[in-house]
Amino acid sequence: MSVRASGGSIVGVDVGGTFTDLFCFDAASATFRTAKVPSNRGDEAVGFLAGLECFGAVGELGSIVHGTTVGTNALLERKGARAGLITTAGFRDVLEMRRRDRRHTWGLWGDFVPVIDRDLRFEVKERTLADGTVRVPVDPDAVRAAAQALIARGAEAVAIVFINAYANDANERAALEAVRSVWPNDHVACSSQILPEIREFERTSTTALNAYLQPVVGSYLAKLERALVSSRFGGPFHIVQSNGGVMSTATARRLPVRTALSGPAAGVIAAAAIATAAGYPDVITGDLGGTSFDVSLVTGGATALAAQTTIDFGLVVRTPMIEITTIGAGGGSIAHVDKGGLLQVGPESAGSRPGPVCYGHGNDRPTLTDANVVLGRINAERPIGGALTRLDVEAAREAIRRHVGEPLGLDPMAAAEAIVRIADARMAGAIRLVSIERGHDPGRYVAVPFGGGGALHVCALIDDVGLKGALVPRFPGVTSALGCVIADIRHDQVRTLNLTLDGLDAAALDARMVAEATEVRDVVAGAGLPVERIDIVFALDMHYVGQTHTVEVPVAVTVRDGATGVTEALVREAFERAYLTAFSRLLPGLGIRIVSLRTTATGRRPHFDLTALAPPADASLDAARRGARPVWFAGRWHDTAVWSRLDLPVGAEIAGPAVLEQPDATTVVDPGLVARVDRFGNLIIARAGSH
Repeated sequence: MSVRASGGSIVGVDVGGTFTDLFCFDAASATFRTAKVPSNRGDEAVGFLAGLECFGAVGELGSIVHGTTVGTNALLERKGARAGLITTAGFRDVLEMRRRDRRHTWGLWGDFVPVIDRDLRFEVKERTLADGTVRVPVDPDAVRAAAQALIARGAEAVAIVFINAYANDANERAALEAVRSVWPNDHVACSSQILPEIREFERTSTTALNAYLQPVVGSYLAKLERALVSSRFGGPFHIVQSNGGVMSTATARRLPVRTALSGPAAGVIAAAAIATAAGYPDVITGDLGGTSFDVSLVTGGATALAAQTTIDFGLVVRTPMIEITTIGAGGGSIAHVDKGGLLQVGPESAGSRPGPVCYGHGNDRPTLTDANVVLGRINAERPIGGALTRLDVEAAREAIRRHVGEPLGLDPMAAAEAIVRIADARMAGAIRLVSIERGHDPGRYVAVPFGGGGALHVCALIDDVGLKGALVPRFPGVTSALGCVIADIRHDQVRTLNLTLDGLDAAALDARMVAEATEVRDVVAGAGLPVERIDIVFALDMHYVGQTHTVEVPVAVTVRDGATGVTEALVREAFERAYLTAFSRLLPGLGIRIVSLRTTATGRRPHFDLTALAPPADASLDAARRGARPVWFAGRWHDTAVWSRLDLPVGAEIAGPAVLEQPDATTVVDPGLVARVDRFGNLIIARAGSH
């Protein structure tokens, strides 16, 4: 590390569906440790603390940064809190109307149930116009009556969303004060504080989902904090958010909707940093865990951010998130033959309990992990995670024979290979979705697999998709936990302005930018983690008058002496540059409108020197050699070399077929490919002769 972190070691913790992964870095000694322990679904604090205890006394740790999927799971499984909505008269059904989209494009079938039931959505008389004029002031007594009715119906949280509150929040502030005077807890979400931006459905959806998650995420964090206090931990505890930045637990309680995709985002941040340092700025990350495969595109070392994300049909969150495509294809995904006689893998998962058949915890339906065990790709005598001493190969083979082989007329080995090939095809489809279908040539990109199972399948994906190669991180099984350690602190804020560019009041825009910069800087500065500097970045959402959609326009200005120096000419030039990049032409003669201002503050954490992960000086091929075993590739057994991955020296080249084992993951190198160890300890996999 170029700058010493204060307060001892920092630990990144990623709680997944099957395992809880941890990465501990001690800045004083420039040493690190990793751990992987079983997750405890329903009481994640158990696995959380068990993992921390792998590093000794919890009270002696310096700080903890946590990537969590609690919010994501609550949304996907519809297990959030019973929430209510107080909104403007006439807008009760915005959540159900959405954008008049349909779950299935073809045919009038499929349904959608909002996270807030209709009998928990109350209307009050109030009206603010689009220009911010308050035509009808809100009646605080009516708001209090609505809040009391929601309490009587069992609501644990409430969202306040008034029409055009982004233009003037006076009515919402009055309503917020009225609700808080009677509400029994702090779970009150107000749209002008969550998302002061135009677009009624997106603002309503984001605020409603925030209220829906507040009790769930709040109670989860409280449970973790109590457990940490009981373990005498007194350092800072932070949460990774969906944009790949870190926030305080206080911010996470207030804005839990920003924790959706928290864990996967940390992995993308780490993968991007590792690949860029290794000289590969264009990569496609693939996080294969127990329940899902998460894919993201990194171009030029920069992660792709989306201003709006759909977590599931109708569940729209408008807050910056790393673009991640998720499919239900993980190690625990269950293989089955459907009614049409077709082999399917996922989306149903065996999770951590009972887990794959080979775990011996009562599941009798085969999973992707069972197929890899039967094919010899996973060592049954040394399973990852340390919870089991041996995997039951025979039970896995019998489950595959009975549930897949017999229905399809295949022997167990062919059936196991079919399961892997179907899973590979689904993963390849997800990679094509983020690359080819968005105009990117996959031949330019290197895959970065991580999670417990990513490196098992990456070689098949190189050929299936036509990727340049693959980069397997030094510790693929705990990459997301490493991302928690190296992620910067970040806070994003958006505010709708609705200004015409012609005759722009530059002084007013400048004042607004300075005010927003002060707010986001204060949030980052108050997070409680050491940073080297705080960077402020501005962007404007703009379009030609008459257009619906906007273009994000970066504005290269800096706050100095209480001003940014923004001008109409500067904004116009930036808009035309961004619009040309997006659409290759301008529309001269049309007016231009500034819709919203986006402000981002990033607290740059002390630099993490990735050479700390490099193999030790005494690493050697002789020390790494673990003999050989038969592994099934392309319809037959191959005598396959087995290596201890972490004992391989820098520069070592391992030709496939080969299996490289380590405590947190297994890497399989297919025939015809070669893996080389770079100076960071990464495995660079490419076709033979292309290194």
